[in-house]
Amino acid sequence: MNRLEPGHPLAPPVADPARIEASVPLDDLQRALYEKRQKVYPREVHGLFAGLRYTGVVVLLGLFYGLPWIDLGGTQIVLWDLPNRKFHLFGLVFWPQDFIYLTLLLIIAAMSLFFFTTLAGRLWCGYACPQTVWTEVFLWIERFVEGSRIHQIRLDQAPLSLRKVRIKATKHALWIAFALYTGFTFVGYFTPIRELAAGMTTLALGPWESFWILFYGFATYGNAGWLREQVCKYMCPYARFQSAMFDADTLIVSYDVRRGEPRGARRPGTDQQAAGLGDCINCGLCVQVCPTGIDIRNGLQHECISCSACIDACDTVMEKVGYPKGLIRYTTEHALAGEPVRVLRPRVFVYGAILLVLTAAAAWGIASRTPFALDVIRDRNQLYRETDDGRIENVYTLKILNKEQHPRRYTLNATGIDGLSLAYDAPAIEVDAGAVFDLPVRLSAGEDQLSARSTAVQFELRTTGSPAVEVRADARFIGPAP
Repeated sequence: MNRLEPGHPLAPPVADPARIEASVPLDDLQRALYEKRQKVYPREVHGLFAGLRYTGVVVLLGLFYGLPWIDLGGTQIVLWDLPNRKFHLFGLVFWPQDFIYLTLLLIIAAMSLFFFTTLAGRLWCGYACPQTVWTEVFLWIERFVEGSRIHQIRLDQAPLSLRKVRIKATKHALWIAFALYTGFTFVGYFTPIRELAAGMTTLALGPWESFWILFYGFATYGNAGWLREQVCKYMCPYARFQSAMFDADTLIVSYDVRRGEPRGARRPGTDQQAAGLGDCINCGLCVQVCPTGIDIRNGLQHECISCSACIDACDTVMEKVGYPKGLIRYTTEHALAGEPVRVLRPRVFVYGAILLVLTAAAAWGIASRTPFALDVIRDRNQLYRETDDGRIENVYTLKILNKEQHPRRYTLNATGIDGLSLAYDAPAIEVDAGAVFDLPVRLSAGEDQLSARSTAVQFELRTTGSPAVEVRADARFIGPAP
């Protein structure tokens, strides 16, 4: 559902294609398809939704740029330490073995997108998408340097001059500086940001850090400064499959055709009913403030990112001319058609239930995960050996991973065979914080206790102190055929 279908009672009038082909030469049609991109100059707008969008930008960028500088327990609060295969997240340490939790978090994020899109359209695109957030900042910088929309258009149309070069160079210098700091901050989530800053000040950055800072800085500069709405219209896949999550009860930014048409300019005090006019005065502000350059009066379009700038602009105009607000508003197709609206409907319950179950599962898994791990590797060079006292012995290597931020001491036991004996040479099983400890161990059992060539045994590793936590790992004990 990209727009209202022709013939729909709320659809705006559509020109006859035959008349278009007859009136527009084929060369002009081809030129329109392949013409150079026309730059969009979004007009600054104020209002309720603009305030919410600005607040979202400040909060999200504040978190992005601020979190790497916060330490918790001597460690950066969010750090993806790839060389050491440790991931620090708000005081928790995750290892590659914990990637199931990352998978759950990604699935929760996807289900949240489906849930909120079903309820209120493209909220993510309009308020939280990185492309939207960084483009908003680049627009602020552009308005600060070049002025309002009219000043920007006049500057671009003006002939080349020293003043024009100075203004453009200032804008791009600020864009590049901001983009490079964005790249620096992004890399700071993978390399401790204080070490990264020290390396930059002493010109001692490694080649990979330098490459990724420049790469992400260039990506930010190109996407938010140059491509802008082209990313949303042609590169982002979300606009293409959003219709799978929309229905006639989804809240979308819509133009009230029945109330606004026929549109037209009028003088103050004109009796619009006598003049045969609707509430839309055809001022064009809804188009001027749109960051993707569309006309919302043409119906729902996949280019619309639901930023609600057109709502703020139209409400301001309606207030000035004395008409009720809401000519452009958040509403549903059913509401526009005068039909009952169902906010709580089956797909909302399904998405909500799945989201609730996944969130509960992730929370329970993270809260109950063990702070250490045990892997057993059996010695394959020799299946078994017979000791001097006639017992059968197997050799294993235990890999003990301490996931905590302080050293831990453990006790080890083995079960599964009557009279099973466990031996190892280490005086104590103590593992440093975040370290992996290799412990060779020997299991021996009497031959008369073995009823099969291969018998299941189990290693039990328990932390000392309180609270005591235990993990178990299965293994096989090999002996001679009975």
